[in-house]
Amino acid sequence: MSTSKKKDAVRGKRYTPEEKGKVVSFVAEYNAANGRGGQSAAAAKFGISQLTIATWLKNAGIKSGGKTGGKGSMQSKLSTMLTLGQEIETLERALKSKSTQFDALKASL
Repeated sequence: MSTSKKKDAVRGKRYTPEEKGKVVSFVAEYNAANGRGGQSAAAAKFGISQLTIATWLKNAGIKSGGKTGGKGSMQSKLSTMLTLGQEIETLERALKSKSTQFDALKASL
């Protein structure tokens, strides 16, 4: 194989921490509601390989196989906390923008 073919090889897609968190949250919520199958459902929904998702789950400290527990499971709580944390970050950015606009208008009076 020539070196030019190696250079032309397609690199895998890189995912942001937010994208990974969204997939991990989806899997945890799906498993909490259905008992299992979240990894397969996420692979189909997001178009990501199950192996990649399994790695993300492992890195997040979530077991990928078998039943994960009931609705009050640790996974479900961690998933909810992750989702809420991301929403809080978004809202805080919006608040900062609005505060800046408010201060500018206030100063112009």
